Amino acid sequence: MNFEFATAEQIIFGPGTVQRVGELAQGLGQRALVVRESSASRAAPALEALEKAGVQAVSFAMLHEPTTDRVGEGVELAREAGCDLVVGIGGGSAIDGGKAIAALLANGGAPLDYLEVIGRGQPITRSSVPYIAIPTTAGTGAEVTANAVLASPEHKVKVSLRSPLILPRIAIVDPLLTHSMPPEVTASTGLDALTQIIEPYVSRHANPITDTLCREGLFRAAESLLQVYQHGDDATSRENMALVSLFGGLALANAKLGAVHGFAGVIGGMYDAPHGVICGRLLPLVMAANVESLTSHAHESPTLARALERYDEIAVILTGDFEAPARVGVLWVRELCGELDVPGLATYGVQASDFPMIIEKTQRSSSMKGNPISLTDGELAGILRQAL
Repeated sequence: MNFEFATAEQIIFGPGTVQRVGELAQGLGQRALVVRESSASRAAPALEALEKAGVQAVSFAMLHEPTTDRVGEGVELAREAGCDLVVGIGGGSAIDGGKAIAALLANGGAPLDYLEVIGRGQPITRSSVPYIAIPTTAGTGAEVTANAVLASPEHKVKVSLRSPLILPRIAIVDPLLTHSMPPEVTASTGLDALTQIIEPYVSRHANPITDTLCREGLFRAAESLLQVYQHGDDATSRENMALVSLFGGLALANAKLGAVHGFAGVIGGMYDAPHGVICGRLLPLVMAANVESLTSHAHESPTLARALERYDEIAVILTGDFEAPARVGVLWVRELCGELDVPGLATYGVQASDFPMIIEKTQRSSSMKGNPISLTDGELAGILRQAL
């Protein structure tokens, strides 16, 4: 068995740890570009800690999801201000936007020089300028991943800038920062986190380290996702979901994802739909399609048979029933999404006439390389019909 495992140089987890960003930044640079969400209030704890430590901060808002153009604007501002350090604080958009800016500050050029699928795909050759990632949601795990997902309005798709050299220098995961998330954001980000511990667990590239992280994440998500949606002030559940998100980021960075995220990058680029909502709507449907296909083909190889066994294991963990088969796990996820009020994709303008374009782009997505079995265009169309 051969595998590799890469992550941020340092991970700091725990309530109140955001207060350490000032002292940590002192050793990395003198002037920081702070990439934040549109609301400055979520970034206030980090900005205050930086100021107290004597680190100058230049604030840059990542409005909505990071686009290639907005990232370019951030790079320009950082260069003009003489920033030698980047701090990203917020949801996945701020974290990924900051990650891309830090990479381009060190490597030069524009995002399309390095982006996969739609760009020139040039390799990143230099380590990013020092980057500190601080998530304020429990969903993407972007603080420990080696890619930055960027939207290209021109191409109507989301794709990744990807390299081990863009991993954050430090990831600070403070569960207290997630307490202000409203229920709908708690649900969508939590479903993204759940997806990112299920897909790497059944991935063709899973390894013993990612398996351990995914199993632990499944236990915590089963216990806490619905609970924290219904009771946002439950500190234990907030901490559990922050860990699920972190474990998912660690797992996907080293074992890849699957068809849910293959779809999500495409649909998110074509429609104004939250990433976590897309994942939640598709997750039980992709699980069902994978289980059905694996059941038909498991006899063809030990790899396919093992992937089917993984879905049985997921069912056992999620339900607590040691005899639960894979289909019961699918049903558990479907019912959870119902309780979390996940809307259909038609709510965001997805229609059947768009299926051929969605499927074509999805089949070319890098996430599809991790799906445990290759799904046909017909199977993908069936998933989309049910997701409307």
